[in-house]
This record gives sequence, C-alpha cells and structure tokens, in this order.
Amino acid sequence: MILNRLFRRKPIPEHETPLTGEQPQASTERGYRSTPEDFVKYLYRIMWVDPDLRQAVLDIRDMDRRDGRVKKIHARMARTSVKGGLQLATSSQNKKIIDAWKRFENRLGLANPQKLESDARALVMEGNLMLQTVLDGDTRVAQAIRMPSETFLPKVAPNGTFLDPQTAWEQYDLTTGAKVAGFALWEIAWARLTPDNFDDMGSRGRPYLDASRTVWKQLRMTEDDLVIRRRTRAPLRMAHVLEGATKDELEDYQKRVEADQDSITTDYYLNRKGGVQAVQGDANLDQIADVSYLLDTFFAGAPAPKGLFGYSGDLNRDILEDLKRDYYEEIDAIQDIQAHVYEQIFRFDLLLQGINPDSFDFYIEFAERRTDTPNQRADLALKYQAMGIPKEMVWKSAGLNPAEVRAQREAELDEDDPYPDPFGPNPQPGPRVSITPGNRPKGESATSISND
Repeated sequence: MILNRLFRRKPIPEHETPLTGEQPQASTERGYRSTPEDFVKYLYRIMWVDPDLRQAVLDIRDMDRRDGRVKKIHARMARTSVKGGLQLATSSQNKKIIDAWKRFENRLGLANPQKLESDARALVMEGNLMLQTVLDGDTRVAQAIRMPSETFLPKVAPNGTFLDPQTAWEQYDLTTGAKVAGFALWEIAWARLTPDNFDDMGSRGRPYLDASRTVWKQLRMTEDDLVIRRRTRAPLRMAHVLEGATKDELEDYQKRVEADQDSITTDYYLNRKGGVQAVQGDANLDQIADVSYLLDTFFAGAPAPKGLFGYSGDLNRDILEDLKRDYYEEIDAIQDIQAHVYEQIFRFDLLLQGINPDSFDFYIEFAERRTDTPNQRADLALKYQAMGIPKEMVWKSAGLNPAEVRAQREAELDEDDPYPDPFGPNPQPGPRVSITPGNRPKGESATSISND
C-alpha cells in the first residue's frame, strides 16, 4: 500500500494523507515535489538519517584532515566569506532595531570571527548549516549552537513539507542508532548549499567538494604510487656476476660487499671470472602527466584556480582574473546563505521581544563583498559620490555600516566642542569629487578630489 502511494504519478486526493489515508486537519498541498529517484529515498528518510549525506560528510572531513590542499580550500573560503563581520543593513533609523541587533550580536558571539568562520566551514564541508536556537527564558535568544547536520532527520511527507512543526527534526546517535532528541521547527535555523530541490524540506544540501571525492581518492592513490615507484626504481643498482660461484661463496661475497658499502671505496675485486655492471634507474620518473591531469581535474571543482592555493603554473593573467571573479561570486553566494540563517534567528528574537520584524525594512549581510581591497572600496565610494548617489549608499559601498556612521555623527554633534562648527549641524558640502579619464582596471584610484 505504501509503495503504491509513493510511486503513483497522480496527485494525492485532498481527503487523505500520503501514508495513512487519514483525514488531515488542513491541507492544500497536492502532488510530490521530490524527483522520481527521491521516492525510494523517502522510505529511508522516515526511518534513518540520509546515508548519502552522512558518507559525504565523513569523506569530506577525512579529506580535510589528511590533505592540506582540501584544508586550504575550506579555510580560505571560510575566512574570505566572513571577512569584515556581519552588519545590519536598514533604511530605517529606528534605534530600537539597531540596539536590538547590537545586543543580539553580542549575546550570540556573532562579533567573534572564530564563530563566523566555524559556521562557514560547516556550511562548506557539510553542505548544511544547522543552528540550534537556545532561549534565555521566554524573552530572548541566548545562543545559536552549531549542530552536526548528518545526525538530523527531517520529518517530512512525500510532498516535501514537515509533517508536524512541533516535531520537525529528530537527532540520532549514529553509533547506537538511538534517537537522541527531537526539535520543533523554530528550534533549528537551517540553510542548505545547492539542494536538489529547495521546496523539498527533505532535500539536504551537498558539501562543496562532494563531486570531487572520487577524483581526490584517485589523486592520492596516484601520488602514493608515484612515490613508491621512485623509491623502488630510481636508485642506481649494481649487478655482481660471479661465474661458477657456489651458493656459500656468493653469500659470503654479498656480505663482504654490503658491509663495505658505507666506505668511500666503491671498487670490487674478484679472483674469478665475473663482473660488476651498473643498472640505471627508471628513466621515465619525470613523467607525471597522470598526476597533473588529476590535480587539474580536482581543482576544476574547487572555487578558485589552483594558482590561488599554492600551485604556480603557466596560467594566463587574464584568465586568472576571470577565475578570481568566479571565486568572489561563489563567496558572495555563501555569504548570503550564511547571513540568512542569522537573520532568521534575529527575526525570531524580535518576535520574542514583542517587535514585529515585518514592520521594519532591514536584512543581515556581511560587511565586505567580493573581497575588495579598502582602496577599491574607497574608490568606488568616491565615484558614487561624484554621481550624486545618496550618502548612505556611498557609506555602504565604502564598506561602512550606515547605521554606525550615523550614530557616530550624532554622538559628535552632542559633544561639547570648544570650537563649534559655525555652520551648525548642516555643514557646507565636502570636497568636490570627479572621475578622471583613463580609468585603470587593476584597482588604482582614478578619481580627482578638489576643494574648489
């Protein structure tokens, strides 16, 4: 009966649920969101954690521990994505929201780069970022603890929706198979990296290097074979030929020769017909095309070219610049996914305080985008200022938080200045900024500032 209901193509009637046929309380869902191959996986989802995800996470963690290249990829992606920290982007000047965000950021440790980097590594290595929301009483969120995503089982129906928001997640001990805990939907803030279907809550994210696991194993095996071949075939050997020698004479000669190998004298003297011939090592040890091919294939699945991870080659500069832009786009996507998780928890924290987050226009983002240098951001801000862009957008493009800049300006106006500004709170316009011709594309400033 279950298989018939899972594999049938027609939509599920409104009067029955997918598995039991019982009357649902309220449902407007029809059909399946998962792909046909996911129908079989659903049978395992309702009983146990996703075995594919678990194995992928274990493999990626093992790769990260054993290979410095994989560790470098994960570490650089995490550090680059959290560079500059989080900020509250809002067009509203409501101090209640700004102060609530500052308190929230301090309580959850989101101002600590190590916390942000740890969460970013989990998103990249596990493909999922799951943060458990821990409350301090009933009025605020006290902690957002990162959980191992491969131990969680989403309790979803075949159409991809959670069966019960009160028991949306279950965590299992993978050693004993016992259920450890259950979590309501609001207790877990979840983000996924490239899921097969975003609308299917049972579709988990994939680790960034998931598709490179097989190539990595082949690369490691080929490198080990190369080292073994060099150790066994590279050294120069000598062939000692003693014609007519008995076994005892041959063994005695071998002992005497091997005992004298550490001495400077390398000549051998024989009192019978024989000879010593040099046997050269393998002449093809410099041919490592297989390793180079696998290395290029592995880094084809990496976010950036191998030149950024310590492998200098004959890569063209223009091509390198294009690949770097692709890398920055990958980082931007990871930043958006990670920041959205914190925004979910912050909105929940506002609701606990009796504040409707939908009444305010704000979102959480990382301060630095595309890993621009300070000079590049300042140059872009000056260009925006020359174009007459509003000040808040100019501050934001310079990598500054408009809310903090506004607060600092107000604090300066409130100070007792022995030499007050004669123009009052609305000073004269600042220096005139213009864009000079012949803009340089490599990041140098191409603006002209004058006080005329």
